[in-house]
Amino acid sequence: MGISKWVNTIFRSSKAAAAASEAIKPSNPARSSGVETEVKPLSSQQQNGFASEATFETRAFKLHNLEEGPSTKVTLTKEDALKYYGQMYMIRRMETAAGNLYKEKVIRGFCHLYSGQEACAVGMRAAMRPEDSCITAYRCHGWTYLMGVSPLAVLAELTGRSSGCARGKGGSMHMYGKNFYGGNGIVGAQVPLGVGIGFAAKYNGTKGACIALYGDGAANQGQLFEVYNMAKLWNTPCIFVCENNGYGMGTSVERASANTNYYTRGDFVPGIWVDGMDVLAVREATRFALEHTSSGKGPILMETATYRYSGHSMSDPGTSYRSRDEIAEVRQTRDPITSLREKILTTELATVEELKEIEGKIRGEVDTATKLAKADKEISVEELTTDIYANPQNLATVRNTLPHAELTHKRLGQAVNM
Repeated sequence: MGISKWVNTIFRSSKAAAAASEAIKPSNPARSSGVETEVKPLSSQQQNGFASEATFETRAFKLHNLEEGPSTKVTLTKEDALKYYGQMYMIRRMETAAGNLYKEKVIRGFCHLYSGQEACAVGMRAAMRPEDSCITAYRCHGWTYLMGVSPLAVLAELTGRSSGCARGKGGSMHMYGKNFYGGNGIVGAQVPLGVGIGFAAKYNGTKGACIALYGDGAANQGQLFEVYNMAKLWNTPCIFVCENNGYGMGTSVERASANTNYYTRGDFVPGIWVDGMDVLAVREATRFALEHTSSGKGPILMETATYRYSGHSMSDPGTSYRSRDEIAEVRQTRDPITSLREKILTTELATVEELKEIEGKIRGEVDTATKLAKADKEISVEELTTDIYANPQNLATVRNTLPHAELTHKRLGQAVNM
């Protein structure tokens, strides 16, 4: 089957995309993992023999209807480096646990994993302010964790148990948290909702923006083009983010879209392309986008070039439309976690021992959460009809499986984001 056009044009063309994107040669060969590092360290500040921060240059951004974009010169502190590394590693371990639980038939129904795309979510979350919101599609486990939900609450939601963030009633595709509006199962339908959330922020004067994420497979939905127009007309503070992982289910972007430059598709909406496998590049692009929307210029469209290691969902082996060699090449040369680890060690922001300590702590936390998510109890039948509406008066009874045997709608807890 060979290597797809997606990998050849996006990942192998990195050196041609920007001269500053040359790989670095670690001074200590023992630390080298063979991963192509997409940033060139420009300088570092030393403290007690170790670097407290380092400056890098990322790959060039591609712009649409913008006179200037984010700076390719980025600074990373030791604190942020360890934070981003831990967050990406946590998401990877959680998704690995979720995949295993699905294979054990503890998780039922749909389950879409985020492995490989961690830099997108972590980079965007790093740039978000307290007043900003986010809404995404069904590949949402990592985002749920980043928005403040514990690993146990994520995994227990997947197993349908009472410790889940939605009491086990939402499952893989419907998780929520503070300023996080899901997890949405209908392809592309979350994007108009995201514009509505951004419109509400403008109306209420919160000065926040909404990040509305979707995939390349949803990018051809008509409703997206409708809300591009509405958001620009009203100068809504919304950041449209196309997480382009190269495949919409099993269809490559080249076979699905006449225009594969998704960042240009907003017409009058400005756009920016970013290397979605580099957490620092995503962070800088998101900061730029938030500054754009906060200054009253309206929406902006961001495309993150990324890659998923798993199939579209757990029912998809992911190898019928792409080769195992392709997946292996991206893992070996562009993995976002390994790449950040290489940058940290090369610039001496942290030691191997410090990173191993973080990894061990996360493995233990996920292992414990997995055991609890399997052992926890399910909610009672009576609770199935609670909290359907934020205001119980809007729905007094709920239709049952038999006529004239309606169930009572009750309120159990306070609605999130109300």
